[in-house]
Amino acid sequence: MPNRAERRAQAKAGRRGVPSQYDQTRGRGRSGMIDEYQLQQKSQRLQDGTDGTEWKPSGGTIADTETLLTTNPNCTNPKMFKAPHSLRQWFRVGSWTLIAIAIIAFFVVMWLPSHPMWLIITVSAVFIVGVLSLFFTAGDSKHNPNLDQNGTAV
Repeated sequence: MPNRAERRAQAKAGRRGVPSQYDQTRGRGRSGMIDEYQLQQKSQRLQDGTDGTEWKPSGGTIADTETLLTTNPNCTNPKMFKAPHSLRQWFRVGSWTLIAIAIIAFFVVMWLPSHPMWLIITVSAVFIVGVLSLFFTAGDSKHNPNLDQNGTAV
């Protein structure tokens, strides 16, 4: 007959683990299974505030944000759309106009009863020219006020 300590150890081991109605392993290895008893104990320790030590960051010191950020994130630009003031910006407006015309033309061609091949090729060429011209008219990212020095949108 087991003594009291052994009975208590067996009872404690019986409480640990997954209850039999949820036991999908049927007594086999439970390495991937959730231990409900351990979860209950962890929950109790978290409620009591006795679980582990207080978290402290392990990284290095935080750099001064004044030196990292060269753009002002609080700056609101009341004049959102400015008139093009250089030849490059006029070409950019033309590129977007070509793209918009090509999109409208795609919808028009889509609803035509017959799709002439020359019209589809023309609309596709206009769209391709518009998109490719954006690459040539794009400005330098260093002069974009909406990007920080790493190229991230602000």
